[in-house]
Amino acid sequence: MNDDEGSTLILTIFYGALALLLILIVAAVTSLYLERKQLFSIADAASLVGAEAFSLSDVSAGGGEEPTLSLRPDEVNAAVSEFLDDPAFDSVDGLTLDTATSNDGVSATVTVSSWWRPPVLTLFVPQGIRVEATSVARSVFD
Repeated sequence: MNDDEGSTLILTIFYGALALLLILIVAAVTSLYLERKQLFSIADAASLVGAEAFSLSDVSAGGGEEPTLSLRPDEVNAAVSEFLDDPAFDSVDGLTLDTATSNDGVSATVTVSSWWRPPVLTLFVPQGIRVEATSVARSVFD
């Protein structure tokens, strides 16, 4: 006599648990993607603010040539720090300005970081993961 009673119930439970785990992993990966995208948007905006952190006295126009400017790292850092102090960024968990400088005098490089915590699977990464984004913006005259 063939005794197969209950074997489909075990398979159904196993596949249900597997499907639930897959849904939770996809939700966590999507959350990480959105956090990183938001951080890149903040870094882009901050580097644009840093690239525009010059005064008219920093612009030099020599005899018929294109005007040029000189960004100072301390002015870039001050402008970006002031930009990130805006209350609009309070919702970003642990937003930190890692670097804001001008390496070549014409572009601003900004690195920001924040904490990402998974929405559901907090058991595997209880402290979260530090996410970092770097952006470079350059001021040009047309």
